[in-house]
Amino acid sequence: MLYGVNFMPQIYDENASKKATNLSINSDLLSRARRLKINLSATLEHALEDELRRAERDNWLKNNKEAINELNELANNNGLFSDAYRDF
Repeated sequence: MLYGVNFMPQIYDENASKKATNLSINSDLLSRARRLKINLSATLEHALEDELRRAERDNWLKNNKEAINELNELANNNGLFSDAYRDF
């Protein structure tokens, strides 16, 4: 990956306004994070983005499982268009 270049499409509006919220977390975890000056908001946003990507990927795979299986069966039975050009 090139430094500073993000190849993953954004799954949320990064320019949306911030919204204050309350949440409960382990007190020791919180005190350790504060002691190390970890930005809690940024850390949560990154964790939520990762979780959203995983959940949306899983949902997409579930919704498209039948089509994926049919395409795999078609390729297994008939080969791929590129088979004649592969050297391996």
